[in-house]
Amino acid sequence: MTGYAVVDVETTGLFPGGHDRIVELAVVQVDPDGRIEDTWATLVNPGRDLGPQQIHGISASDARHAPSFQDIAGHAAELLRGRTFVAHNAQFDRRFVWHAFAATGYDVPLIEPTTLCTMRTGAQLFPTAPRSLAGACAHHGVALASAHEALADARAAAELLRIYLAGGARHVVPGWDDVVELAATTPWPVIPATGAGPVRRGVSAERDTHFLARLAAARTTPITTWEKEEYLELVDRALLDRHISAREHDQLAELCGQLGIGRTEAAALHREYLAGLATVASADGVLDAAELADLQAVAAMLEVPAADAGRILQDAAAAAEAGSGTGDRPGRYPLGPGDQVVFTGAMDEPRDVWERRAAAAGLVPRPAVTRKVRLVVAADADSMSGKARKAAAYGIPVVSEAGFTRILDDLVRPTRAGAGAVS
Repeated sequence: MTGYAVVDVETTGLFPGGHDRIVELAVVQVDPDGRIEDTWATLVNPGRDLGPQQIHGISASDARHAPSFQDIAGHAAELLRGRTFVAHNAQFDRRFVWHAFAATGYDVPLIEPTTLCTMRTGAQLFPTAPRSLAGACAHHGVALASAHEALADARAAAELLRIYLAGGARHVVPGWDDVVELAATTPWPVIPATGAGPVRRGVSAERDTHFLARLAAARTTPITTWEKEEYLELVDRALLDRHISAREHDQLAELCGQLGIGRTEAAALHREYLAGLATVASADGVLDAAELADLQAVAAMLEVPAADAGRILQDAAAAAEAGSGTGDRPGRYPLGPGDQVVFTGAMDEPRDVWERRAAAAGLVPRPAVTRKVRLVVAADADSMSGKARKAAAYGIPVVSEAGFTRILDDLVRPTRAGAGAVS
């Protein structure tokens, strides 16, 4: 016997073989007696939006760094080859893994006769125990620290397998040894390994550095008015929802590279941009707590030092008091009634609810992204959906639900100077 491969997948949805894909895969290799031999897990780039992120908790900023399933197919095959496929609710995980291999052109022997299910086995051995993974773990005293994280779920299922083996599963479950023997002897196709390494959750925090840190120190020639306006326009689009996504960090760094803008120039433009915002916010002679917090948040996102930001805000307030404020700022991204908006991804609230809210604010919901669309709202601002990718190619801002809520608030309430209005 070569043992078991306990598997868990997180996915974009419930239907393998169609549009849904694996977004995280974990394999725990277990010996014939139930002892863990090795573990392996990785995020998987599905090439589409991530589905119900509120369930699996995987961000697009992390998943975009992950290998595709094709990239890891060879290594995954080596982890599974000759071992009995085990999972909690194994039919679900097995079908997703089989279809993932099939999409790369390989027919692998992940079939029901080579699969065991800890959910089904638990019901046979302990009829009164809960069937869910969390319930079974609680019943048997198995730790499950991070539900819906593939490796945590696979480890928990492996521990349940050890308990079931100790409880006589091989003798109680009909055909157990036949399943194990068939899995051990059924040949697998040879799938070349690519050398792609695993990618874990949280990788974005390590790899996606602030765009300023990616720029050359400085340029030797003055910035032209056109370059300044081009850059500040992109800054304004990125800050539309008061969040700079990983994609927007990439776009800003790329534009600086194209225009030859270095860190010194970008930092100066950021102070100018903040000063413009502060001037507008102070134009009515009042800088309330919400406006101040908004300006401080912008300063932090643009890495304007706190001391510099404080002076900029003080100067704007003094200018407004003296009646010398211009009431304008550079780079404003216009968005208002009649503008088209598109929604994409598995959002927290039904899409039709968001479309009604958009329409109530005077926006026009559309089903597809065209160059006439002014905004795309995604479940994740770094969404890899086709609509989000098309929007990025057209230079259309992509914002999250939370960001869109802020934008709607600005659209539906009377515009106040300094409220961060978008129109």
